[in-house]
Amino acid sequence: MTNAAILLHPDAFETDRPRLLGRHAAGESFLRGFLRHAEVDRFYFWRGRNIDAATLEAAVRALEPIDKPIRWFADFDRPQLHEVGVVALPGPNLDTEAWARRPFGGGAYSLCGLTHTTATARTMTTLANFLIAPVEPHDALICTSRAVRASVEAQLEGVRDYLASEYPGPRRRGEPLLATIPLGINTEQFETRPADRKAWRERLDIPEDAVVALYVGRFNAVEKMNPALMALSLERAAQRCAQRLVWVNAGWASQEDQAEAYHAAVRALCPSVGYRVVDGRPADVRFSIWSVADLFISFSDNIQESFGLTPVEAMAAGLPSVVTDWDGYRDTVRDGEDGFRIDTAAPAPGSGFDMAYWHAHDWWTYPAYVGSVAQLTAIDLDQAADAIAALAANPELRRAQGERAKARAKAVFDWSAIIPQYQALWAEQTARRQAAASAPPAANDPFRPDPFTLFAAYPTRHLAATWRAAVPAGMTWPVAAARLAGPLAAFGAMNRPTLQEAEEIVAWLAEQPGLAVAEIAARFPANRRNAITRGLLWLARFGVIALTPA
Repeated sequence: MTNAAILLHPDAFETDRPRLLGRHAAGESFLRGFLRHAEVDRFYFWRGRNIDAATLEAAVRALEPIDKPIRWFADFDRPQLHEVGVVALPGPNLDTEAWARRPFGGGAYSLCGLTHTTATARTMTTLANFLIAPVEPHDALICTSRAVRASVEAQLEGVRDYLASEYPGPRRRGEPLLATIPLGINTEQFETRPADRKAWRERLDIPEDAVVALYVGRFNAVEKMNPALMALSLERAAQRCAQRLVWVNAGWASQEDQAEAYHAAVRALCPSVGYRVVDGRPADVRFSIWSVADLFISFSDNIQESFGLTPVEAMAAGLPSVVTDWDGYRDTVRDGEDGFRIDTAAPAPGSGFDMAYWHAHDWWTYPAYVGSVAQLTAIDLDQAADAIAALAANPELRRAQGERAKARAKAVFDWSAIIPQYQALWAEQTARRQAAASAPPAANDPFRPDPFTLFAAYPTRHLAATWRAAVPAGMTWPVAAARLAGPLAAFGAMNRPTLQEAEEIVAWLAEQPGLAVAEIAARFPANRRNAITRGLLWLARFGVIALTPA
C-alpha cells in the first residue's frame, strides 16, 4: 500500500449545489471513503487553483473527522510532490499534468487520473493527447467500468493507427497504465429504515400495499437518460400485474423551468402508474429516499454515462434493480441475481461518421450530440415490462434479490473494498517509476512555448548579457518608485523585479553607471537572475534606466 496527494477543488467533491452532477457525488463519496479507509500515516492534499488551504480543510473536515496529520501543497508546489510520489487527479487530464511535470523530470512523481464521461470533445482530446504528451508508463488512468475502458482503448487505438501512418516507428516512451476500478460508495449511508419508509409514503400519499419503483438522478432526457423508456415499460408492467405501481422520481432538472414540461411528457406515457416527484438534491433526501421503494429502475441509454453510481446505491439499500444492459451497469447488477438487466441495441460500429464529424466541428452542442446518439438506442420493452411485473408480483423475489444486492454492495463496492485497490495501484505506479529511467527535466512545451521564443521575430533585437545599463539624468528613486507603482506600470507583475529589487538596481547604477546586464543579475540569488535580467526591460520601458547594446 502507498499514499497519494489528492488534488482537491470544491468542484470535485462539494454536493451542496443547484446543478448536482454524478461526478460531484462520486467525488464526495471517494473523499469520505478515503479519509475512513486509507492505510496511511498522514493525508496529503494538493490545493487546486491555489484555493485557500483553510477553506478546503474546513470543507474536508465537515465531511469526516480527521485524526491524522495533513500536509498541504499549493497549486505551484509541483516540485515538492515527489515527497508523496503519486498525485491523484479527479479527472482524466494526465496530458496537461504531464506537461506541467516535465520541467521537473518525468520521474518526479506519478499521475493517477479517473474517467467520468468520455463523450465530451474535451475528454476525447485529452485521451488522444496521451500518445503525444510526456505521459509516462508509471502514470495511470482508472477506468470505472469495463465498458468505459473499452471505449478508451478504442480511441487510443485510432490515434495509434494515425500516428503509425504518419511517423516511422513506435512511440519511444511507454503508454500509461490502464486500470479498471469501479466507483465506490459508503454503504452504511444507504441503510433503509421502516420509519423513513412510513414517512415518505405518507408524504407522497402512497399506500403501503402499492409497489414503488424508484428512479434517482437528473431529469434530463437529452444528457442523462430518456425517461420514455422507463415510462413505457412501467405502463406495460402495470397492465400485466394486479398490484398498483407507483413511480417515485427523486432528482433535479438541469434547467428548472423545463422540469414541468419534462414531467408532463413522462406522465402522459404511463397513465396507469402513480407518478411522484421529489427534489433529490438535499442530503437528507439523497440518503433516505431509498426507504420508500420496493425496486429501483434506471434505463441508461446515453454515451455520457460511463459507470452509473445509483444502481450501486440501490444495491446498498437492499433494493432489486431493473436496469439497462449498458456501460458500467453491466459491472454492477447481475442479471437474475441482484435484479434484471434489459437488453439494449445500438447502430453498428462505423455508421456514425456524420455524427462524429458534426461533433468534431462544433456544428452542434454537446447535449445535441449525446442526445442524438441516445435517440438511436433501443431496448426490449417487453423484457423490461416482464421484469418489473415479476418483481411487483413477488415479494419473496424482491427480498431475495435485494439481500444479494446488499451483500454485493458491501463486499465489492464499499470504499473499504475500493480504497485498497487505489493504494495497490499507487504502489505499482511507484514501483514502476523507481525501476524505470524516466525523461529528464525539460522546460519547453511545444504546445505552449516560451512567448519570447514563439514570437522571437517580433522585436528589432533581443536583450543580451553584454548590454549596458545606466540611470538617465534626472531620474531619482522617488520618481521611479511613483512611476513603477502607477497603474500603467504595475499590471502584469509576473515574476519580475520587486520595488525593493528595483531600488537596489537604481542605487548600484547611480554609483557604477554602465554595469553590464550580467553583472547586475549576478548580484542576486541564482533563482532570481532570470526574472531580474528580463525585468531590466521593464525598468527601461518606463524610463527608470537606459539599456544600450554592447
